[in-house]
Amino acid sequence: MSLKSLLEAGKFVVTAEVGPLKGTDTTEVEEVAELLRGKVDAVNVTDQQSSVMRLGSMATCHLLKEEGLEPVFQVTCRDRNRLALQSDLLSACVLGIENVLAITGDLPSLGDHPQAKPVYDLDSVQLLWVIGRLNEGYDMAGNELQGKPHFFPGAVVNPGADTEAAFELQLIKMEKKIKVGARFFQTQAIFDVNAFTKFMKRVEGFNIPILAGIIPLKSAGMARFMNKNVAGISVPEELINKMAAAEDKAMTGIEIAANLIKELKSLCQGVHIMPIGWEKKVPAILDAAGL
Repeated sequence: MSLKSLLEAGKFVVTAEVGPLKGTDTTEVEEVAELLRGKVDAVNVTDQQSSVMRLGSMATCHLLKEEGLEPVFQVTCRDRNRLALQSDLLSACVLGIENVLAITGDLPSLGDHPQAKPVYDLDSVQLLWVIGRLNEGYDMAGNELQGKPHFFPGAVVNPGADTEAAFELQLIKMEKKIKVGARFFQTQAIFDVNAFTKFMKRVEGFNIPILAGIIPLKSAGMARFMNKNVAGISVPEELINKMAAAEDKAMTGIEIAANLIKELKSLCQGVHIMPIGWEKKVPAILDAAGL
C-alpha cells in the first residue's frame, strides 16, 4: 500500500531516512533497500542534508522505487528558485515519485560548501502551496499544465521548542502548513516522551497524521553535541549517562530507540527513524521495538 493509503486508513506507519552518499556509487543504497524492503512503509531521501553536497534526492528516490520501496522525496528550498523547484517536482512525478516532504533547508554556511549562495526563493509553506497548485494542474504563475501530478505532500514540525514562544511559533507554522496542503507531519527527534505527550494534546484538534522522529544514539558525545547544537533536541541526562556507561554502545543505542518507539506508539500515527549513517541497523531497531 502507498504511504497515503496507509495513513488514510489509520495504520501505524514506519518510515526511515536514507542519506545519499557523496559520489556516484549506489551500491550502499541498493544494500539498504534490500534490508528495508518489507520492514518499513516508506523511505525518505534527504536533500543535501546539513547543506552537505551529495547525490540528489530525486535520483535516489528513483533507485529505491525500482528496488520496490515507497520513496519520500525531500525537497529543500535552499538551493533552487521557484522555476527549478517546480521543474524538479514535475520530473519526480514522471519518475513515479508521489510523496514529497517540503523543507526550507539549513543555511549553506553550515555545510561543506560554505561559500555557496542560498536561494530561499520560497519557504516550506509556500512550497506546499505550489505543490497544491501543481496537483490542481497549474504552475505557480497560473499557467495550465499538460498533465498534472498527484503528490502526497508532507511537512516537518519541531515539538521540542525550548521556550513557550518558540513552541507557539511551531504550532502557528504547523497550522499554516496544514492550510496550504500538508497531509502528514514528521517531527524532529523525540527523546522526552512527556514533552511529546504535551505537544500531541495541543495539536489533537488539527486531525492530521504525525510521525514521531527517532534518532538512535551512537555515543554520549553525540547526545551532548545534539543538545548543544541542534535546535529542539533535548536528550535527557539519564540517557546520556546510560550511553556513557554502555560497553556495547551500538546495542544500547538500538535499545534506547526501540524503547522510545514503544512509549510513543500509543501517542501518534507512526514513527520516522533518522539513522544518520546507521541505515543498516533500522531492522534491528524495529525488531527490538516489536514492529
